Formats: sequence, C-alpha cells, structure tokens
Amino acid sequence: MSKVRISPPTEEEYAPFYAGYVRRVVDADIQALLAAQNEDLARRFGAVPPERESFRYAAGKWSVRQVLGHMIDAERVFGYRAMCIARGETQPLPGFSENEYVANGPFETVPIAALLPELLALRSSHIALFTHLGPEAWARRGIASGQPITTRALAYILAGHVHHHLEILTARYDV
Repeated sequence: MSKVRISPPTEEEYAPFYAGYVRRVVDADIQALLAAQNEDLARRFGAVPPERESFRYAAGKWSVRQVLGHMIDAERVFGYRAMCIARGETQPLPGFSENEYVANGPFETVPIAALLPELLALRSSHIALFTHLGPEAWARRGIASGQPITTRALAYILAGHVHHHLEILTARYDV
C-alpha cells in the first residue's frame, strides 16, 4: 500500500450531502478500511440464502439484490470520480440518480452470487488505484454533481457509503 498517510477530509472537501458517509469512517487508515470492507461484504452477502435475496422490508423499498446493485453502481461512480479528479480532470463530472439506476439495472434477475464478485472487483480496483497516488493526487479538487470534491473525500465516501448500507442491511433486512 501507499506510504502516503491519508488524513480525513475537511468539510470543505465535499458537499454537505456526503457528511454522513464521511462521519462513519473513524479508521485513520482509509486504504486498510477499504480492503477490510471487501472481506466484510464477501462474508455478509455470501451468507444470504437465495430465498432472502428478493426480500424487501417494506413495500416500495429495494430488495437485498437491489441494495447490492446500488452499492455496485455507487462504487463505480464514486471510484470513477476519484480516478478522474486524481488525474487532474477539470471538466465537471455528472451526478447520478440512484433510484433510476436501480430501476434500470438488472438486479432483480441476477443472483447475489453473480453480483457480489462485481462489487468486490470494483473495490479491489479502487484499492489498487489509491495505492499508487501521491499526496498531490489525494488533495486534488474537482467538481462532481455540481459540487467541489477531493480525491481524498471520495475515498472516505466510498467507505462510508458501504458502512451506511451494511448498517441498513443489518437493521432492516436482517442480513
């Protein structure tokens, strides 16, 4: 892993919407946390029996598969943003509608056993990306969803987003 010590982002490095995700990250070694989450994701989703994959805790809520699909989409979007900004992209990066992405995704027809490797591969690729970044790349600022954001903030958002959904899966889905 990179020898660069990554401190938590300041509130000026991300939009207020992401504060809840960033606050969930208490581990100072963000790269180690991202790797540990991969292990937790594999364990948690790997234990979901097939008959629970379509479970929804209430009408109109996402199924377990759809939550995993959303996590895949968010991992891909946030990771892409991190790569772009780390590389010095100056063009604003678009937002995304998580509800539209889930509605248009194939998640209800794809079993967790097929979705999970996709999420783990994405996360592994982001860990590899972060491993090779220097201090200047971690601090770089860009625009995503019309708001300023840094590469460092995106790494924390990636970890906090997963933590958020794992909490929901525990509390509402019994996963």
